Amino acid sequence: MNNTIVVGMGEALWDMLPEGKKIGGAPANFAYHVSQFGLDSRVVSAVGEDELGMEILKNFREKKLNCMIETVPYPTGTVQVELDANGVPCYDIREGVAWDNIPFTPALEGLARQTRAVCFGSLAQRSVISRETINRFLDAMPGGEDRYKIFDINLRQGFYTKEILCNSMRKCNILKINDEELVTVSRMFGYPGIDLQDKCWILLAKYNLRMLILTCGVNGSYVFTPGEISFVETPKVEVADTVGAGDSFTAAFVASVLKGLPVAEAHRIAVETSAFVCTRHGAMPALPDSLKRKTDDRVRC
Repeated sequence: MNNTIVVGMGEALWDMLPEGKKIGGAPANFAYHVSQFGLDSRVVSAVGEDELGMEILKNFREKKLNCMIETVPYPTGTVQVELDANGVPCYDIREGVAWDNIPFTPALEGLARQTRAVCFGSLAQRSVISRETINRFLDAMPGGEDRYKIFDINLRQGFYTKEILCNSMRKCNILKINDEELVTVSRMFGYPGIDLQDKCWILLAKYNLRMLILTCGVNGSYVFTPGEISFVETPKVEVADTVGAGDSFTAAFVASVLKGLPVAEAHRIAVETSAFVCTRHGAMPALPDSLKRKTDDRVRC
């Protein structure tokens, strides 16, 4: 497993939460939780030549989180986060920021050639520069059954188009989507009148995916693979907030699969991880050792 590099690519920013600012952005959340499961992870993004940018880099160093983050002449990204009565976040995402301008460098191309799994979303593709960088990174990765390109759709504030979603689904081999996003995508793609599972089977076949992960909040989650479904109920926990819970799910699932666990086992560990993150404020709580050991315990068995 020493040569397994896992990359979270896209936005690195500050979530301005009611209780204060916390580092956020799905790629950083994903990479941080992957690293907690003992894998070599990287955050790929950009920050500004400002105090907020320096603070992000300092925070990542303190978390021992490896990164390839360029400093660019744009402000570091911020997101105003308001929580509703159930702790569910609503986002106001600032535009024209550093992570909209991630450059494709020779070092980044070198990283792509060493990458075993990458997770990317739709939000960081709202600008041409970062979109082209993400696409070039995906194209530079070696092919093969042991490489994973995870498209974790994140439909925010209309920062997406049908073209971007189609292209990303063609380039990925694992698609992660939630039930609300699936409804939106189904309307865009012209098959709104069928149930959620049938929509998932259509996407799995249409884009020749290895896996499709569907999360449905309190109503559980599914992993579709050709000819098989895994379903796990969502545990009942006392929710502090749900910020970053989906990213921790993806991280735990990918780490488990890379360690050779069966899909159903990886799915269970992902659900447990996500449930724990919901009980803590912010997107990057430290996971308990008992949870981090689960992937290794299963491997030894």
